[in-house]
Amino acid sequence: MSAIFIALAFFGGLTVSRIGLPPLVGFLIAGFTLHALGVPAPAGLQHLADLGVTLLLFTIGLKLKLKSLIKPEVWGATTVHLLASTLLFTLGIALVSLTGLIGGAFSTWLIIAFALSFSSTVFAVKVLEDKGDTSSLYGRLAIGILVMQDIFAVLFLTFAQGKTPAIWAPALLALPLIRPLLFRVLNWCSNSELQSLAGLFLALVAGVTLFDAAGLKPDLGALVMGMLVAGHSRADALSKTLFNLKELLLVGFFLSIGFNGLPSLSMLAIALVLVLLLPLKTGLYFWVLSRFGLRVRTGVLASLSLASYSEFGLIVVALGAKAGLLAPQWLTVIAIALSLSFALASPLNTWAEAVYRKLTPHLKPLERRRLHPEDAPIDIDGAKVLIFGMGRLGTGAYDQLKAEFGDAVLGIDHAVDKVLEHQQAERQVLVGDATDSDFWSKIRHDEMLELVLLAMPNHHGNLFAAEELKERGYHGKVAAVAKFPDEVAELKAMGIEVFNIFEEAGAGFARHVLNIARLGPQRPYHQGL
Repeated sequence: MSAIFIALAFFGGLTVSRIGLPPLVGFLIAGFTLHALGVPAPAGLQHLADLGVTLLLFTIGLKLKLKSLIKPEVWGATTVHLLASTLLFTLGIALVSLTGLIGGAFSTWLIIAFALSFSSTVFAVKVLEDKGDTSSLYGRLAIGILVMQDIFAVLFLTFAQGKTPAIWAPALLALPLIRPLLFRVLNWCSNSELQSLAGLFLALVAGVTLFDAAGLKPDLGALVMGMLVAGHSRADALSKTLFNLKELLLVGFFLSIGFNGLPSLSMLAIALVLVLLLPLKTGLYFWVLSRFGLRVRTGVLASLSLASYSEFGLIVVALGAKAGLLAPQWLTVIAIALSLSFALASPLNTWAEAVYRKLTPHLKPLERRRLHPEDAPIDIDGAKVLIFGMGRLGTGAYDQLKAEFGDAVLGIDHAVDKVLEHQQAERQVLVGDATDSDFWSKIRHDEMLELVLLAMPNHHGNLFAAEELKERGYHGKVAAVAKFPDEVAELKAMGIEVFNIFEEAGAGFARHVLNIARLGPQRPYHQGL
């Protein structure tokens, strides 16, 4: 990639980040700017973009479990939304066609509507990763819906291209049988270099090559490979190892969108009309999710993370244009609509909590009386100690405090699987999201509560929980973990006792060494001497 590409991408991302937007919006603007200046796209840009998307899907798979896709609120919501939004966009485009702005046959409108019904996997996952919400209920719902949309995409691409899957393609259903072998391979990869190569091999060789040879969507192969090794103990480390490479390659993806062509005034007008239809698509997401018993906050945050058009729409339109079903100009129109949807959805997700609170009075009547089990309120009556975040620190604190307070210690964590593990270990831990303002409005406690520990890995989550405790009149003791001096300062300013992880770990190590030194060197014991 040339110097001008790197420079414009950097300054574009830096500029928009300073006004509170994700850098990807700046990358999109940089792509269109380069195209407007007549700078040709580097030969390998599209290849880098494809690699970035493939690695993104692989890392999604590392955090996803198959059982999450078979839940009614995932496959049901995806199916209903896909059908309803396609119908909605078809009607919308038909109405706009009366103005003369859009022409074409009904089949053209239907293909465009189908392309617009999908949401961007790249955008949604980036938003969830930046907010640290990939494992929250609404985050898992959003990712599950995106994966189901990818499955529908495979079916469409197979049909549209007239490409019949290989006769042996059904054999891919047996891939779970090789899971033990994949686990063993990861066990052999003990250092970060091998882990990185293992990830690239699984995503780009085993996954992409295998599915492409079977006549299926190659990217789906990377996703499936990620899902197959998701339960391995090194899955998180593998995801972190590939993080920087994935982020860098995705810059190429966002830059490449700008090279689909510059719009004329009429193209820009059509793209703006499509963007005006986006709130209807987002509202439909919320309505569908609410029918499955999800609370207003869960529905709103999941819908906002899906409030964009999809890069898959570009693929659909490109195939339609190649087959002569669409005019080639539609590719530019969809690219502009996609970029504008990113630009609008970014601030909405940044201020998602404020948007939710603003909409709650209007949307509350749509909430079902019988809530989804994972989205129900939590009763903590009888607890004297409450621990938010049951990772290593939270678990260690729980075990120590249980000796003092007995069964009056209660842990809260938003990860369902983690909660089940603690419950199997006979710890009192419940599912709950401390960054959920509805959680705080519904949580019930009495005067017995004496101590609250904020042990979540995300500083903003701890800060938000501390603010909610103060707002709701809690006067007991609060302690929180922090990693950096600015985090310590923020928490101390609220009157919270702070445990600095890095400093305390160093002090604990020093105390341990001093204790060893005081005891003196240990003489080896030899049997019979």
